[in-house]
Amino acid sequence: MSREPRRPRCAPLIPRARAGRAQRAVLVLLALCAGALLLAGQPLVPTARSLALHFATLQAGELLKGACYLAEEIFHLESRHHGSFWRALSSCFPPHWHGPMLLVCGSAYVALFGDGQQLGLHLILASLCQLLLLALGLRKPSAVEMSEMSERSKQNVAHGLAWSFYVGYLKIVLPRVKKSMEEFSRANPNLPACRKTWKLHILIPLSCDIYDDLEKADSNIQYVTELTETTLARAGIKKRVYKHSLYAITDEENQLWHCAVEYATPLQTLYAMSQDECAAFSREERLEQAKLFYRTLEEILRGSKECADTYRLIAYEEPEEVESHFLSREIVWHLRQEHHEEISVQEQSHPPSPSTALDSAELNLQISVSDLPQPLRTDGF
Repeated sequence: MSREPRRPRCAPLIPRARAGRAQRAVLVLLALCAGALLLAGQPLVPTARSLALHFATLQAGELLKGACYLAEEIFHLESRHHGSFWRALSSCFPPHWHGPMLLVCGSAYVALFGDGQQLGLHLILASLCQLLLLALGLRKPSAVEMSEMSERSKQNVAHGLAWSFYVGYLKIVLPRVKKSMEEFSRANPNLPACRKTWKLHILIPLSCDIYDDLEKADSNIQYVTELTETTLARAGIKKRVYKHSLYAITDEENQLWHCAVEYATPLQTLYAMSQDECAAFSREERLEQAKLFYRTLEEILRGSKECADTYRLIAYEEPEEVESHFLSREIVWHLRQEHHEEISVQEQSHPPSPSTALDSAELNLQISVSDLPQPLRTDGF
């Protein structure tokens, strides 16, 4: 009966996790190179000798790079490696097969070529080239490689902030949100209840620019009251208080929507880091980390059973041109989505029976002229 409300603007593009296409591209290119080598029709022995030499050169380069790192790490044995030289050695040479691989390739070259002196000369020249590349900084990983490594290891700023926000705050307060909203609804029976909006709406501006007072951010957002607070003993703090603010939001038709809404406070940390020279955190890195924060937090909450259906993440990018009521429109869009979801659930759970179903003429009389579902009152909750 009701159509889904249309969004006023495009949602921000949140990057998904990389799906290993680079590794599949490696396999495809490997097959193409192998095919090209077969089509070239080169003799087997010279080809095998060249392959052995190239493999030996690559392994020598990795060993030289590890040796350069080891020259630094031996001065940090106590502070970084618990006083263990072997721990430092394994950290500088993570794959332990570089040495054996070099030995195997060198032996294969000598067996095929029969001249160890030529192998030594080739390795000296290869080592010279590898060290020159290291000195010029040409062996550093690209920005994409660094991003993939940090995301895969889950050791970047965004992952830490997202987990801290969940463990230290959301995991505590979200299971109690619906109860607080229900208590408010009972105390205010004159407001129509939409249970799908009984959630904590978490604002995630990708710019990380956060207002301490939502009423100053948008005049269509007005503070109403505080919901029932939760008091716990936490990390040595007795009677630590957790609470949420309830706001009334006015839409374009002067209809009121009530909801609990607040910013994701870890974004203030990202913003402060980008403003502090000591953090060496650029604006582009801040945007990437904000998107990764949203994605990580979404994954964490999706896997949390106790937080199911108690939150809604509202990620958005502020327009280049200043819009005085952009934030209220963004929040209202999500509230309408939730209201639409509740209506859809009610329609599915109470299908019309053949004896009580309306005919097409009666149905047309029941449909509102507006694109959006209309509540019984002029305010929404």
